[in-house]
Amino acid sequence: MPESRPNVLWISTHDINPHLGCYTGIWPGAEQASTPRLDALAADGLRFDRAFSAAPVCGPSRSAIVTGCFPPAIGTMHMRTRATPPPYVRLLPEYFRAAGYWTGNTAFTDFQLDVPEPTYDALGDHAHWRLRDDPEQPFFMAFHSLITHESQLYLSDEEFARKTPDAQRVEKADVPPYHPDTEVYRTSWRRYLELISQMDHWAGGILDQLEDDRIADNTIVVFWSDHGLGMPRGKRWATELGFREPLIVRWPARITGGTTYAEPVGLMDLAPTMLAMCGLEVPGYMHGSVLIDADGVPRERSGYVVSARDRMGEAEDTSRSIRDRRFRYTRHLHPDRSPMGHTEYPDNLWTWKELRRLFAQEAQQQLAFGEPPSILTDLQRSIVAASKRAPEELYDVEADPHEEHNLAGLPEYAEVQQRLSDALDNWLAETGDLGSRPERELLAEWRPNGRRPETAEPAVEHRDGLVALTCATAGAVIGWTNDPPPADTTADSTADSTADSRSWQLYTAPFVPSAPIWVKAWRLGYEPSPDVPVTAPR
Repeated sequence: MPESRPNVLWISTHDINPHLGCYTGIWPGAEQASTPRLDALAADGLRFDRAFSAAPVCGPSRSAIVTGCFPPAIGTMHMRTRATPPPYVRLLPEYFRAAGYWTGNTAFTDFQLDVPEPTYDALGDHAHWRLRDDPEQPFFMAFHSLITHESQLYLSDEEFARKTPDAQRVEKADVPPYHPDTEVYRTSWRRYLELISQMDHWAGGILDQLEDDRIADNTIVVFWSDHGLGMPRGKRWATELGFREPLIVRWPARITGGTTYAEPVGLMDLAPTMLAMCGLEVPGYMHGSVLIDADGVPRERSGYVVSARDRMGEAEDTSRSIRDRRFRYTRHLHPDRSPMGHTEYPDNLWTWKELRRLFAQEAQQQLAFGEPPSILTDLQRSIVAASKRAPEELYDVEADPHEEHNLAGLPEYAEVQQRLSDALDNWLAETGDLGSRPERELLAEWRPNGRRPETAEPAVEHRDGLVALTCATAGAVIGWTNDPPPADTTADSTADSTADSRSWQLYTAPFVPSAPIWVKAWRLGYEPSPDVPVTAPR
């Protein structure tokens, strides 16, 4: 393996837009954030100024990031689900491990897919590149922080203070026009910025460890968030606020510091980009594009990024959105449904409750007293409307960053609207859109008779002293371990049926086992196969 093959380090967080100091002038309100460590990362690397998630909620978005595939094309679009993607779909870390990389992830695998055991060398809070037996082995390591997750906005004052000891405190945050300027929202926005500050401190600690280990120069560092902020009109909405993300890539050995990329890109592009940057083959099935080549040079890509919003918990909805450098066009397949349909979890968060309270108070004002509604603005009211919305939306986001003025249907923007509508149709036709099908149909195909299929047992063949493994199930991943199965194999009905505490190796080619081993196969969306014992060849 070439000594120059770079390490890959992902630092990701939840539920934020580009509210980092380095995005000042690029994203409204970014200047309010105190993020010296991530600002320095951008100054030393490449900042993407128009980056977008594939979905405005974590599971579908992260499925796109880890597979390089558009969620509606592989079945991972509904929040939550466990999909059965086409057999050719793989998780990105598997490609790295097959290429000789050590792979690790700090527990968070919210990909809408079960994760085969051989995907990672280390998975859990303990995972760290320092666990490698060989310090010269390249690694793919993903750190995920819950510091900025929406749930953290709503802690008690005492718990919030305990969890943000290193945050730069915010005296007053500007409340954007799409939110009412009430104490609830003023507090939420202050906390949002303070959580980002705390997350910046956490990210800085990881970067310091790279420097301590003297491997920063040959490590590709990528910082990203999964989707927009966890308040109404952000997370769960098919809006600029729901999809717009920070994305920073640093690679001192190849990328000139302080550079920027202005064209629209998708977080879905990360999987093919990481493979290309490391000199690995990029699978043709991936829908994402390579953004940076092995020399660290940014590539041109299509001028569009497509995103999707589907079922959120019990709230069934379908929206498709496309963004070019200037405009966002969104199509709602169910315009008769409220944009803020009831969803049990977020409806118990105080920003959701506050908006619904004000909307109800305004309705009382109008219905009981015959007064025109005046508590919310038209923009704020559109977020929580009981029903009915425009079937199509078009915004000039560069001129109208808060998407206040819908241009759809205006004659002077007819050409732009048609161009984006056609580009969206072309994308959906090329990639496929399972979101147009009833979910029950998909589940019936994925789980015949209500049960997931089982992956076939690996077939074992002894060839010239080597053990060769194959599996009849298309798309199966095969692993092997020296650890025997646990004595008690009784299934725990509360546990993930794919969970296994043994240490698994990824099978890539015939090999000589040093002792008796057990082999097993996994297929995404299937139950794993039973263990197959294998004795060492004589």
